[in-house]
Amino acid sequence: MTPADAPAITALAASWEVARYTQRIPHPYPAGAAEAFIAQAAADRAAGHAEVFAVTRRDDGTFIGNIGLEQGDREGELEVGYWLGMPYWGQGFATEAVKGAIRHAFSFEVPRIVFAEVHPDNVASCRVLERAGMVETGRVQTRLRGTPVETVRYEIARPVALPTLLVAAVALVDADGRVLIAERPPGKSMAGLWEFPGGKVQPGETPEAALVRELGEELGIDTAERCLAPLTFASHRYESFHLLMPLFICRNWRGTPTPQEGQRLAWVRANRLRDYPMPPADEPLVAMLRDLL
Repeated sequence: MTPADAPAITALAASWEVARYTQRIPHPYPAGAAEAFIAQAAADRAAGHAEVFAVTRRDDGTFIGNIGLEQGDREGELEVGYWLGMPYWGQGFATEAVKGAIRHAFSFEVPRIVFAEVHPDNVASCRVLERAGMVETGRVQTRLRGTPVETVRYEIARPVALPTLLVAAVALVDADGRVLIAERPPGKSMAGLWEFPGGKVQPGETPEAALVRELGEELGIDTAERCLAPLTFASHRYESFHLLMPLFICRNWRGTPTPQEGQRLAWVRANRLRDYPMPPADEPLVAMLRDLL
């Protein structure tokens, strides 16, 4: 969050519907409040008391709200709180932001619990917290805008460590600069989403060797390990495993890519890849390819 976010904060937080269930958003929203909020957030972060982040849309970077983590009254607990501007309600942004904040909190050793307290009438926020994996644990007496209220407390405990799944992927680039992607066929997890060719790295295999094997099995083409140039990697936590996926670039192969496992293929310009829905782990790789190609 930067001073440049102040106009957006002022415009979005001024709504009573946004402020009504929060403890700290003033209403009416006075001039200079956003600038003071940003400055205080920077001071709290420097002191190690709290972190406040801008929530932005992934596709265009538009500021849509805030989410923060701060120390709770009990040791080992962090409280998560958020708000979004009304135009961005009901589109899954809040749930995605809360999940991201929880992952960030548990990336540190200290917190064992992340919790939130929400007004019982704020049904939408209750649903957001539940979709983010939090569970109701009780009621807490507090004051909201000077009025006594019993809030609902939600918690999520630090998850157990997940197994790491190593998958290698490759961006096949043709002579016209197009990238090959494949649609996951029916019957597979995340069916209907598009991804870069590749697959699991078997015990004893290198990522390059795995790709040579997978390209033959999936697409009926042949290439050599020396034709695979490492570009970047993805690291993403799914529900039951943590995916680590190196991405390679390949411009040389023998044969014509042909579906061998019932998948659909598409040759796509790098600037059109975002038109194809992808698994969460693949999405951040698109920007890297767009910049390269």
